[in-house]
Amino acid sequence: MATDRRVARVGELIRREVSQMLLSEIKDDRVQVGMVSVTDVEVSGDLQHAKIFVSIYGDEATRGETMAGLQSATGFVRSVLGQRVRLRRTPEVIFLEDLSLERGTRVLSLINQLNANRKEEPDEAAVPTAEVSDD
Repeated sequence: MATDRRVARVGELIRREVSQMLLSEIKDDRVQVGMVSVTDVEVSGDLQHAKIFVSIYGDEATRGETMAGLQSATGFVRSVLGQRVRLRRTPEVIFLEDLSLERGTRVLSLINQLNANRKEEPDEAAVPTAEVSDD
């Protein structure tokens, strides 16, 4: 087992290399349709598997097409990683779509909508009430 520090360093190196490959080396047209960025890489403790999380800008059809292109490019990505990253064994590469940015945007829009609704509704605590006296 590799140390946590080594696993993190290998993950960061893989993230940089795959980002560079997405910019200039992967020639699949499906990958070039949507704007793709590598958001995170999770490497297993034994350095045998790497989950590469990608964020894809575009509609649902574009994202599906881009993910299909990335799935077909896994062999190429793994072979290039094997040449560039000096490890005893090159990790198996799995591309996963990172939806956290979309979820974050959705949560922010819901919060903004709640704030807008709160401003439109009159504040019940601010409305004066008539006092009732016991006299």
